[in-house]
This record gives sequence, C-alpha cells and structure tokens, in this order.
Amino acid sequence: MALATLKEIKELLEKITDKHDPYWEQLKEDKRVGVQKLITSWEKQKEKEVQLHNRFIELCIYETEIREQGYTYIAGIDEVGRGPLAGPVVTAAVILPESFYLPGIDDSKKLSEAKREQYYEIIQKQAISIGVGIIEPAEIDRINIYEATKKGMLAAVQNLDQQPDFLLIDAMKLNVPYPSKSIIKGDSKSVSIAAASIIAKVTRDEMMKNLDKEFPAYCFASNMGYGTKEHLLALETEGYTIHHRKSFSPIKEMATRNRGI
Repeated sequence: MALATLKEIKELLEKITDKHDPYWEQLKEDKRVGVQKLITSWEKQKEKEVQLHNRFIELCIYETEIREQGYTYIAGIDEVGRGPLAGPVVTAAVILPESFYLPGIDDSKKLSEAKREQYYEIIQKQAISIGVGIIEPAEIDRINIYEATKKGMLAAVQNLDQQPDFLLIDAMKLNVPYPSKSIIKGDSKSVSIAAASIIAKVTRDEMMKNLDKEFPAYCFASNMGYGTKEHLLALETEGYTIHHRKSFSPIKEMATRNRGI
C-alpha cells in the first residue's frame, strides 16, 4: 500500500465507507504527508456526513411521530415574503414520501442559493405532491399581510394533487378540515416544512428576478423586494410600481402623494 500513488489512494478512499475497512489500517501506516492529508480530509468528510445524517433524523421527529399515529400524507406548509416592500407572499405545501432522505436540507434561510436550487430540484422530483399559493401585493393591501399569508397557505393546500391527512404549519393556525400542528420556527424543526420553505423561497426568488428585468432600477434580483438602501433610493427617484405594497411604509406615505409609476 505504501507504494500506491496519491491518486490511487484518493480513489481508494472514495470507496471506503468506514474505518472497519481492511485497507484503512494499512493507509494509516503510510506516513507520507500527502497520504496523511488525504486521510484527514476523509475523516472530516465522514464526520460532516454523520452530522448531516443526525440533523436530518432530528428534522424527521415530527413526521415519524405522526406516522406512528397512522397518518400517511403529511403536508408541511411555509411562506416566504411577509416582510418585503414589493412582490407577492408565496406559500408552499409539500408532502414527502416516508423514504425521503436528503441530508443537508434545512430552513431555506440557512442554505446558500446554490443549495436551495439543488434541493428544490430534488424535492420537485421526489415529493408526493407540491402545492403553491401566491398572493399579490394588491390582495395583501386589501386584507393585510397576516390574512394574506393564511390565504396563501390555504391555497397551497388546495393546490396539492394528493389530499393530505395531516398538516404541519410554520407558526400559523389554519381553519382546515384536517388534523394539524403549528410549530414555531417549524422550518428548522420539520423536514416537511423545511421542504416547503425551499419550494416557496426558490419560487418567489425566480418571480422577483423576472420583475427585475421589467423594473431594473429597484434591484429586485438582489434584494427580493426588501427595503435595502438601493431599493429605498429607487423609490424616492422612480416612485413605486404596481408590484409594491401600498399598505407598507414608506410606500403608504408615497401613495398619498401619488408617487406611483
């Protein structure tokens, strides 16, 4: 084994799944600096895999307990976009199969854009059903953001192809004909709600990127409608658009001065 090249050892390490592999002790006896670095890298990678696995199991606690009660189609529900000055509030309901396994999944806010998009594709392919609800700014202004969020969540549930038999909802209570549980910070405690947060986030981000092409002055592609310095400056110089929420400050004050475009 000591005569093996670093390339050969790297390829071998990719095939070793744990330290009980007969080649592992032989590798550890190879004192070449390059080999020891490969071993250290392998150990760190395996440690990370264990951490992600344990985190995933932790995220499945609610779903596991609910399935043990006899429920099958558990829908996780979450929203994105309650706070921005512009754009819709987007909600998602996701029913995952019991076999779903995606170590690394978490609250969408904790993930990079690249990871969110990667997980979005996996969830789209593996979910039993996905429903999305979109409430536009005009409706948000009419009924308020809290009611708009509830309306969006109900729409997401109604848009599921598979009727759920239990709902896990992120920090909201809904009047629904199904057993349900509201979980504070549910997107970091339930795998189904985490999946819904990713679907909602990626969906809304794509919508805001498209709006950015139509209204580039507001930098929607980067701020996603939130009140950043650039966004607020554009509101002062350009006025607000039909995609802005007139019930939110400072647009509310601007609307009284007819500063729309």
